[in-house]
Amino acid sequence: MSADSMNNNAVLRHDWQLDEVNALFTQPFNDLLFQAHTVHRANFDPNEVQISSLLSIKTGSCSEDCGYCPQSARYDSDLTPEALMPMDEVLKAAQNAKDQGASRFCMGAAWRSPKDKDVDRVVEMVKGVKAMGMETCVTLGMLTDEQTKTLKEGGLDYYNHNLDTSEDYYSEVITTRTYQDRLDTLGRVRDAGINVCCGGIVGMGENETDRSKLLIELANLPKHPESVPINMLVQVEGTPLMGSESLDPLMFIRMIAVARILMPHSRVRLSAGRNDMSDEMQAMCFFTGANSIFYGDKLLTTDNPMTNSDLALFERLGVRSAGSSYA
Repeated sequence: MSADSMNNNAVLRHDWQLDEVNALFTQPFNDLLFQAHTVHRANFDPNEVQISSLLSIKTGSCSEDCGYCPQSARYDSDLTPEALMPMDEVLKAAQNAKDQGASRFCMGAAWRSPKDKDVDRVVEMVKGVKAMGMETCVTLGMLTDEQTKTLKEGGLDYYNHNLDTSEDYYSEVITTRTYQDRLDTLGRVRDAGINVCCGGIVGMGENETDRSKLLIELANLPKHPESVPINMLVQVEGTPLMGSESLDPLMFIRMIAVARILMPHSRVRLSAGRNDMSDEMQAMCFFTGANSIFYGDKLLTTDNPMTNSDLALFERLGVRSAGSSYA
């Protein structure tokens, strides 16, 4: 049964309250996993995972002060800045990702907000990748109405713009843009008819209420994001969040489970931090509702499990990539 034919089995809500979500987080672990897996199985093939590949097409020299990000020009993270990649290199990377089983190619550029000429160049990349038969996603920072329209007309499928954390905790992580700036960009993307990819990062020193509020913010958007990446903080030398207390792996799994319950039709993606997750932890995330991953040895600038490791884990679990013939 396809995901599309199962999607009518879940009731979509956009009015979640804090006490409800806190109750989900704090219920016994096995009860939460059972509830999340039941929702997951009702709406998706539980043995199918969508694979995306992520490429940094413009690296470093960003004016923002995101406390987790080595691409900020404010931090000494030993990152070598790179200008926007040439078209042929981007298409070569996209073809390689497709050959390895990725169905979506995501391109990230370290800008606070792109110039119009930059957007025009990215649109050409989008067209080239789509010509290969892949879905496209970009993350470029804040957008104007006109830039969003340009991306839509260029055929862009998804736009990534994470909320990162709760509005209450946001200023502890980022001060160079506001939470409302992020919501405004998401509104422009949605109004233009582009699919939304939006999630957050855990393990940045936030508390349990912040994690609940992040998921409430996502689930109570007028329309749920089609993709919800849940990232575990990757600590990078030179960034302010280096040295943060590591998040309990079971709490991360709870985060995946609650995201699945609140947004039953969304692809919940295991994103940054998988390099530090055991196979068993990832398997439990897949069971509880994660059904998308980034693969390839890099996520923008941080390490990610090698593709061969992911495929070996898929085989051990009997999991197939979305759209593949592997069973």
